[in-house]
Amino acid sequence: MQISDLPYPDPGMPDARSGPRFLLWLGRGQLGGQLKSLAWGMLHFGGVAGLPYAVGLGVDAVVDREPNRLLLVGALLVLIGVAISVGDAMLHRTAVTNWITAAARVQQLLARKTAELGSALTRRVAAGEVVAVSTGDVEKIGWFVEAVSRFLAAVFAIVLVCVGLVFYAPELGVVVAVGVPLIALASLPLLPRATRRADVQREKAGKATELASDTVAGLRVLRGIGGEELFLGRYREASQEVRRAAVRSARMWALISAIQVVLPGLLLITVVWYGASLALDGRIAVGELVAAFSAVATLLYPLRHFEEIAMAYSFSRPSAKRAARVLSLTRTDPAQRPAQAGPPVGEPAAGGDMYDPRTGLLAPAGRFTAVVCGDPDLAGRLAERLGGHAMEEQDRDRNGEGNRDGEGNRDGEDGPSVLLGGVALDDLELDTARRLVLVQDKDPVLLSGTLRELLDVPASGAVEPGAALAAAQCADVLDALLQSAPDGVDDPMDARITERGRSLSGGQRQRLALARSLVTDPEVLVLDEPTSAVDSHTEARIADGIAALRGGRTTVVLASSPLLLDRADRVVLIDGGTVAAVGTHRELLHREPLYRAVVTRETDEEQRLAGLGLTELEEVLTEIEESA
Repeated sequence: MQISDLPYPDPGMPDARSGPRFLLWLGRGQLGGQLKSLAWGMLHFGGVAGLPYAVGLGVDAVVDREPNRLLLVGALLVLIGVAISVGDAMLHRTAVTNWITAAARVQQLLARKTAELGSALTRRVAAGEVVAVSTGDVEKIGWFVEAVSRFLAAVFAIVLVCVGLVFYAPELGVVVAVGVPLIALASLPLLPRATRRADVQREKAGKATELASDTVAGLRVLRGIGGEELFLGRYREASQEVRRAAVRSARMWALISAIQVVLPGLLLITVVWYGASLALDGRIAVGELVAAFSAVATLLYPLRHFEEIAMAYSFSRPSAKRAARVLSLTRTDPAQRPAQAGPPVGEPAAGGDMYDPRTGLLAPAGRFTAVVCGDPDLAGRLAERLGGHAMEEQDRDRNGEGNRDGEGNRDGEDGPSVLLGGVALDDLELDTARRLVLVQDKDPVLLSGTLRELLDVPASGAVEPGAALAAAQCADVLDALLQSAPDGVDDPMDARITERGRSLSGGQRQRLALARSLVTDPEVLVLDEPTSAVDSHTEARIADGIAALRGGRTTVVLASSPLLLDRADRVVLIDGGTVAAVGTHRELLHREPLYRAVVTRETDEEQRLAGLGLTELEEVLTEIEESA
């Protein structure tokens, strides 16, 4: 694989069981590039390893006064120089290619996983962690993949030098052959501590990145409530913790680097002292002493790759672990899916009911169903389930959600898949499931571009953009976009929307996102609090617009607004994770105290008073007057 061939037609299915397994999978995936890099590295380091012996032969030729042999040694030095130069250039080229191709593969895998999970990804993994994986972690993983071939070539050079020196000058060769492995392994006891410190630094950096991301995303709101300085202070404190952790980590790596300098220096002194004594006794020639000295001095270069590979692995292992954790996420928990026998299940027939076995929620086909949940988090998880992106148990635990009861069960277990027309969403292809069911969450994202581009989404074609904008009550949004558009733009559809719609208010962004969902016109449309940021008058008109535009289509709205609930054909109350009551909005108001409390925000005391008869109410009022 060359850089010009990127991106990969298919990045493959990664082994995401652990960080080391993921790194091994990456290495196997580009074995050809690694072998090329290793071959050029062996040429380069082989030249480096042969240089001391050529120098020793040249010294011997001078001492023995043999000019012809000296010319041959000069020619050999030229060849060695060419090998070092060409090998170094090609080693760098192939190693960087390995780095870039590995990083590109990881980025493609992350992009594919992001497209597969959609908005559910940031609910299952912290946004700051996703950012860290897709930026810094990708670079660290590529660094390790790139360093492996250079490290192996350096090992080849060290072995070549030691073995050659044993045969060329046995007395000094044994000293070098014993000392070099000790130097290479001297840093091993310090690596676990250095790795732990590096992990702490990365963990704190990830938290700081997440805090910065959340602060930037909510900066407009923070300024409005005067909380900007509070969050900036928190970020300053988090960044200082990162700095202190980085200093502690750098101290350990500095100690390792010092060992890699001091010990070879001691070995060099030992070789010179012992070799000089041998030369004075006539046991070795001067050329052999020079060759031994040059060999030890040359070994300082390949020995540095031991430190580099240790650092690269220490930094890439947690990065690969985070990447593997993201890449291991699935739409649902495979363990909870029943074994499917026989041929694959076909696409559900149009107009089928949606049913959630976990909660007992039934959304009849072609009806406008409203769902009321007393717990906002439960509403978000239910929206994910209806879209085929159930939050897995281990992911909820990672985010601090889910509680164990006395029997060891967990509240909110996902259970079987949601059924549409009797067919499980888990059994459908992802593209089919997304075409049939669309979920709009509480915080939809608007990408930068024109309004026409925003509404250019995969759709049935039955709903025109103008009708969707009218149903979502976007007239004032169109006027605002047209006013902010440059001269010459007369059609609001050609007006540009800034990144994430930051130039619009929260209610305007919410209505544009709703219009985009209505244009899609899916078989089932799930809306999670679609009008939480608009005023009551606009909300009532939006409710009428949704009911009219979605007539004959299945619509599920998770909300607690009476204006929306009153327009629904059917209202379902969910309490404790299961359906507690079903009826119309007005029926549930009269007969369900819990529903009335959620919808009208009644306090416990107000609920008690509402349940009293006339006589009991008079007694309560009398008690209040007497106490006053």
